[in-house]
Amino acid sequence: MTKTTTHYWLALKLVPRLATHKKLTLVNDYGLQSLFASSSKSSPLTSAHGLSATHLSAFNYPNWSKVNEIIEQSGNANADIISFDDAYYPAQLKQIYDPPLVLFTKGNTSLLNLQQVAIVGSRFSTIKGRETAFDFAQQLTKKNYIVNSGLAIGIDAAAHQGVLAIQGKTIAVVATGVDIVYPTRHRDLASEILQNDGLIVSEFYPATQPRAGHFPKRNRLISGLSEGVVVVEAELKSGSLITARCALEQNREVFAVPSSIDNPQAKGCHWLIKQGAKLVENSADIIDELMEMTESSLYSKESNSTYVNTKQPKVVIASKKPNEKSPSKDLCNDNLLASVGYEITPIDKVVSRSELPVEEVITRLTMLELSGLITAVPGGYIRV
Repeated sequence: MTKTTTHYWLALKLVPRLATHKKLTLVNDYGLQSLFASSSKSSPLTSAHGLSATHLSAFNYPNWSKVNEIIEQSGNANADIISFDDAYYPAQLKQIYDPPLVLFTKGNTSLLNLQQVAIVGSRFSTIKGRETAFDFAQQLTKKNYIVNSGLAIGIDAAAHQGVLAIQGKTIAVVATGVDIVYPTRHRDLASEILQNDGLIVSEFYPATQPRAGHFPKRNRLISGLSEGVVVVEAELKSGSLITARCALEQNREVFAVPSSIDNPQAKGCHWLIKQGAKLVENSADIIDELMEMTESSLYSKESNSTYVNTKQPKVVIASKKPNEKSPSKDLCNDNLLASVGYEITPIDKVVSRSELPVEEVITRLTMLELSGLITAVPGGYIRV
């Protein structure tokens, strides 16, 4: 069987425990195909290159059957394989320290090289946070930015949904194979993304199931593909802050949306602002900042060099104080409570969000207030 460039990039990806930048250095020095010589005698590689016996064995005796299996799986999943030297491979991603050698995609691969902004945030988001993500995603889409996110519940899903609501195109960067939807409740969302000419992208082989270690790797791709990362809501220990940290290391802009000091989901955003992230109150703040960057952005010039950023962000993680309240479980889980934000929420807004009759809303709000979960203020209610 004739081997294509894809075969060789996959074989390089399969070389174990060798850093990506070292692999790319070898490709630059010797050429991709020359690394996989037909015999050890004709191989340009030796232990003098800092390679172990395991590394040399992987180059001299590539696992072509595994490579063919990956290619076959991709075909069965209707997925494209985008190699590092492919014209579709995103220029933005080539600038990060450890770019994936191969991407697996489903959908519109032409989106990869368009200007992107990531919107990320908590899985345990408030309704106000989801509304903000939804609105920001729409406004950015209208300004011709491609919004990407991680297909997770909460803020990620709201960002994708905001784009889809105006028939826009969005990118979902996943921590599984592109043929696996996680969480499974988002199968319809993933399908709608593809139906609207969007894209699902991953660096993991088809049929790869979700694992804890995959999500931080996924997060670096979310930020790496983007000009900026918008964090809508995040706890102090969260995947969203990992994405923000990746963005800082990759010299991407970090935007953080402030909220009430009583909102536990705002702690991470407030911490980012203290560290120098740009405080944004509306989508115009993001757009204005990105427009100022346009002249110096990667889209004004092409570069295939590997970028190494020496800036190390300061990381301080504070411990979370336990909630001292212990209201009844039923009231804590009252779905009406989710309709009241940590900012002043008018009754008509609660009615609209909950889709309940006014009389029932007023009765349940009174019960929540008596339980100390919300407080009546001029203009509406706030969570406490």
